[in-house]
Amino acid sequence: MYVVQYYSRPGCHLCEVMLEELLPLIRGRANIEICDIDSRQEWREKYGTRIPVIEYADQLVSGYPLDYGAVRRFLARLPENLE
Repeated sequence: MYVVQYYSRPGCHLCEVMLEELLPLIRGRANIEICDIDSRQEWREKYGTRIPVIEYADQLVSGYPLDYGAVRRFLARLPENLE
C-alpha cells in the first residue's frame, strides 16, 4: 500500500482537523505516516508553522486547508495494484 507523509506536531488543532478530513478520502488506498516536525531539525526548518502538510514521494499533495481536489487527483494517479 502507498504511504503518504503527514507533517504535523502534537497539540496542533489544525493538524487534528485536517487529519480527520483526510482519513476517509484515502482509506483503503494509502497509509499515513505521521511525521512530528519537532522530532527532526530539517523538518522544523522546512515546515516551521506551515503545518499540516501532506506529501507523497517528496511532492506536496496539500497543505492546510485540505485541498480535496488535489487529494482526489493524487489518488486517481495511483495505480490500483501496488506490486
